[in-house]
Amino acid sequence: MMEKPKLLIPGISGLLGLNLAFSALPQWEVVGTTHSHPLAGSEFTTINWQYDKAGDAKQLVEQVKPALVINCAAVASLDAAEQAPEFARRLNTDFPGELALACHNLGIRFVQLSTDAVFDGQKGDYTEEDRPNPINTYARTKLAGEEAVLTCNPDGLIARVNFYGWSLSGQRSLCEFFYNNLRDGNHIRGTVDLFYNPMMASDLADTLLEMVSQKLSGIYHVSTAEQISKYEFGYRLADQFGFDSSVIEKASWKDLALDAKRAPNLTLNVSRLIKALGHNLPTVDDGLTRLHKQLRNGYRDTIRKLAIVVK
Repeated sequence: MMEKPKLLIPGISGLLGLNLAFSALPQWEVVGTTHSHPLAGSEFTTINWQYDKAGDAKQLVEQVKPALVINCAAVASLDAAEQAPEFARRLNTDFPGELALACHNLGIRFVQLSTDAVFDGQKGDYTEEDRPNPINTYARTKLAGEEAVLTCNPDGLIARVNFYGWSLSGQRSLCEFFYNNLRDGNHIRGTVDLFYNPMMASDLADTLLEMVSQKLSGIYHVSTAEQISKYEFGYRLADQFGFDSSVIEKASWKDLALDAKRAPNLTLNVSRLIKALGHNLPTVDDGLTRLHKQLRNGYRDTIRKLAIVVK
């Protein structure tokens, strides 16, 4: 039996990291790093990692000896980045650059997860050629991370994304916000003036692995082709899961208590990726159908059981 190639996922306990790990398991030996959310009973190897010292990325890559690194480690919350800008800069900018350099020097394929938030949201339908204009700490540190990666590793792949799915805590994703509240019959608000094109995490994981197999490099927008508001997303989730959508109230993001400024239209144009892969990408409804199926077949529970309760 042939030995599987090794995939290193820094940030494996995050929303995308976990879903990526499960998608990769059939073809890859998966090793991941955790920080504040350790895992128990998983089918993959995990290493607790602090990310805080210069040079630790090189040490990590040399220790694991992977064939591929997909970096999911990040301060991913806009508001958390505003509250801890130095740590956001370390994890979103410096660490990816160091990882990219280590991979370049060792001949290892490298993928960096970036974000639609590198744009200011004033026009939407952004292509890879559009000039970024980040408006908050999270976005600025992620854009700087892109630049650090490409400077250190010109063959690296950068995926600008926006995604949802089942998470370790059950409270990390927008889909979980809607699901949890709709299930309980709570009245909630959905913003009608924030537009994006979200991709279901497992669909995103499959797409990233396909992009690696096609040896793509440079910057790609990786999302669904469909552009919707967050209110519309909640409405469609309610319809897919059989919940009462009338409890979702239309709201403006300006009326919400948020620390970080929001960009109103972060929709991405994915034509370049569709052309490169030679096929269309999963739709929003495809993703919600898969999300519902995962709930029914116990996938969500499998993820939740990996959480270690720290007392």
